[in-house]
Amino acid sequence: MRVSLIQMNSQGDKAANMAAASAFVENAVRTDKPDLVVLPEYWNFLGATPVAMQAAAETIPDGESYRLMADLARRLKVAIHGGSIAEKDGNAFYNTTIVFGPDGGELARYRKIHLFDVETADGIVYRESDSVARGEEVVTYQLGGVTMGCAICYDIRFPELFRKLRDRGADVIVLPAAFTLMTGKDHWEVLARARAIETQTWMLAVGQTGTHAGGQKWCWGHSMAIDPWGHVAAQCSDGVGFTSARLDLAYAAKVRADIPVATHHVLD
Repeated sequence: MRVSLIQMNSQGDKAANMAAASAFVENAVRTDKPDLVVLPEYWNFLGATPVAMQAAAETIPDGESYRLMADLARRLKVAIHGGSIAEKDGNAFYNTTIVFGPDGGELARYRKIHLFDVETADGIVYRESDSVARGEEVVTYQLGGVTMGCAICYDIRFPELFRKLRDRGADVIVLPAAFTLMTGKDHWEVLARARAIETQTWMLAVGQTGTHAGGQKWCWGHSMAIDPWGHVAAQCSDGVGFTSARLDLAYAAKVRADIPVATHHVLD
């Protein structure tokens, strides 16, 4: 399986973000011919306030971002793991991943389970629960005979979710994110590699980069593909762009055979 990871600097201009995402996906497909393209968290709108995020939210399946990704997947004949968008469902809002197959059909939908309510060391307050409610479902999907697992950003700090994904047969786990600069510089790579090592899966950690919210907030970027032994196989440099990697799924089977941790769990 070949994958392309799109690193963006989304802002509060939804139309501009959608145009940028479309151009990145088309460029990645033209250049590297991936089987799967992954976008970051909140790729279509990264606003400064809960009111702005909710105003940009979409219903599914009639939202403009949903239609854009479905059309791109169908036209380019590529699977798209659509990062996440703000979803409106009745009176509730969610941080939601939507995955499209190469025919443009929906393969999976995951609502972020762990919400980021944190005050960082530099005094910036993030309260994701002011914008969205938490999801409750652990989600995997099939792509070309490969079981893929879904997580989003802050989920990375909760290994029990990743173990559940592994127990459900995940060979690859995809984590779109908008990881903050202050936490990202110290924890992003460490946590992503740890989750890959613990679950013995390929880990695709795909982030936003640079400033947003009028320069008030920063994202770390450094989108990565990590192999089941914990090695970084591909990584974006600073700034927007994309990187691609070939996932050797036979290598995951070898790692699991060499150290069969899945058969050694003694605690639930």
